[in-house]
Amino acid sequence: INNLGYSVDEVNNILHRDSGMIGLTGYSDFRDIESLADQGNEDCQLALEMAAYRIKQYIGSYITVLKGLDAIVFTAGVGENSIVLRKMICDDMDFFGIEIDEEKNNIKARKLTEIHSENSKVKVLIIPTNEELEIAKQSFELLN
Repeated sequence: INNLGYSVDEVNNILHRDSGMIGLTGYSDFRDIESLADQGNEDCQLALEMAAYRIKQYIGSYITVLKGLDAIVFTAGVGENSIVLRKMICDDMDFFGIEIDEEKNNIKARKLTEIHSENSKVKVLIIPTNEELEIAKQSFELLN
């Protein structure tokens, strides 16, 4: 605002509408980003690499704070459906005891699914969410 002369509304728009995946790729939907990355789009490939890198940073940070790790849970839209991102996140994490079975990972789980390898010391799980059901339950409780 001070140096470039942007208004508060312009900065707000940049931060909330033009940053993140849209800023990197022009797309917000991971399905589009993965598809285009697979077709060779370098911006989309970089965006996936950056996302996986940042998640790995969080995992490493939590492992040190918690003094270990029992499980990694992939959930919600990307966690449940992105075979590519789950693999990218778990790749080269075997020194933490994290290993996925690529065949088990190659699914879009509709129920609790274990995708870790037999040698993995850490469980790697896909746990589907049902946000609509949870919203309905909480709304019902609130109304009663």
